Amino acid sequence: MYLPYEQCAKYSQGQGNKPLIQCEYAHAMGNSEGGFKEYWELIRKYPKYQGGFIWDFVDQSLREKDANGVQYYAYGGDFNPFDASDKNFLDNGLIGPDRILNPHMHEVGYYYQSIWISPGDLANGQLKVYNENFFKDLKNCYAAWEILVNGQAVQSGIIPALDIQPQTTSTIHLDYSLAGIPDKAEVLLNVRFKLKNAESILPAGYTVARQQLTISPYTYGKWAQTAPVDKGAVTGSLIIDDSDRNFLIIKNDRVHIEFNREDGFLCRLDAEGKPMLEEHSELTPNFWRAPTDNDFGAGLQRKYAVWKHPEIKLLSLEKGMENGTVTVHARYELPSVSARLLLSYQIDDNGKIRVTQQMQADRSATVPDMFRFGMQCRMPEEADRIRYYGKGPFENYLDRNNASFIGEFSQTVDEQFYPYIRPQETGTKTGVRWWEQTNRGGTGLKFYGDTALSMSALHYSIESLDDGMEKHQRHGAQVPKVDYTNMCIDKVQMGLGCINSWGALPMEKYRLHYADYSFSFVIEPIFSRL
Repeated sequence: MYLPYEQCAKYSQGQGNKPLIQCEYAHAMGNSEGGFKEYWELIRKYPKYQGGFIWDFVDQSLREKDANGVQYYAYGGDFNPFDASDKNFLDNGLIGPDRILNPHMHEVGYYYQSIWISPGDLANGQLKVYNENFFKDLKNCYAAWEILVNGQAVQSGIIPALDIQPQTTSTIHLDYSLAGIPDKAEVLLNVRFKLKNAESILPAGYTVARQQLTISPYTYGKWAQTAPVDKGAVTGSLIIDDSDRNFLIIKNDRVHIEFNREDGFLCRLDAEGKPMLEEHSELTPNFWRAPTDNDFGAGLQRKYAVWKHPEIKLLSLEKGMENGTVTVHARYELPSVSARLLLSYQIDDNGKIRVTQQMQADRSATVPDMFRFGMQCRMPEEADRIRYYGKGPFENYLDRNNASFIGEFSQTVDEQFYPYIRPQETGTKTGVRWWEQTNRGGTGLKFYGDTALSMSALHYSIESLDDGMEKHQRHGAQVPKVDYTNMCIDKVQMGLGCINSWGALPMEKYRLHYADYSFSFVIEPIFSRL
């Protein structure tokens, strides 16, 4: 019951014949089930480890409406002030009270599937298929496949017959061709196994297993390798206006960019006269997330509190010009975490900004882990259209993103928010190659990095989803929206964990220890497409 990974492995390797079946494990409370993959790697590795029962099936809350008619799900403490209460502790299900899947259910379903593929000679369409079932062949299944090039499906097909016996592997051939695909393109293979005929409650055509393989990986572009400046669109070279005592101004006839001299942060970005940042917004370092239920269970809202609003003290702000590119360097001291921070900006004539954030830690200091290493800014509320190339379509995290396939997705900001019964972190997407945030007319910003980014866009602030030092009687459906689009651009965010919700941390490899960190990303204005 709630054995962590190393104890499961130890038992499975030990003497004796009794199997290991956890009567409760992988506690699914709130935004959870991070690290579920590693449990099932052990289950599949050791015959003696035969699985377990996730706690639990469904969130146990009752539907209520507030005075404004907003529907929410009530939990302990909502009904009267007298009964003993452990707040939302019975909201630990894979599905909601209304039987709608919680986002973490996708990861569970993925690892429960019983058909798996592995590469054969992928260049020639050869694939190995393993039927993990013990008693059932695959004669009632067919395979539907597609080739994606940089996120776009370009070829597809079907393998109608799969005569693969239980516990055996067979090689199949997919009739695709890689000829003519650009050398540096990312090429992915999606395979879905579907039912020919209905089985029990599952209709014909239902996907019983799916998997994505990489044929050719993505090539992340460096600043020098990105698209060249469109000189035909530029009406003037950038100039540095150093005359304003409050702001460092960089502009031409197409873009207007400002840095606040008081704190050194980028505080204005206009493209063709349109504000890309919400008024009074700045692009600032960000190390915090709204704590999840697992975070609260481990007391991380207190243990990590030094990262919530650390003092970021500007030491110097320098500007320059290198080969026609404006450079800005802001150096900071973070005394509460014994660290130094450098923010660097390279800006070209089209307003494309390469941002680099580097943190130098004091190895002699004792400082707790952080939730994330990244930056955030506020875009206008009407910038509510998202098109991105990364893992999706549902939210996913460092230790819960295996059920999310890489592809190109078009979504809205409102679709990013999942109303967990108690408000907490939500809406993150990992493996982001690029991300476009625009209004309906197509004007906005594009983000991409030298490596994969972790990103989110919400009509909620981190503060509005954060309960503070103690949980309060709040409900995700009742949190008011903000009148802007809150953007988080991260190198990485800490995992979610699932061992339990009363003290366990995510696996070591999914934590962000106090150390040196650095990442770069590009902010590129997208001018009106109308």
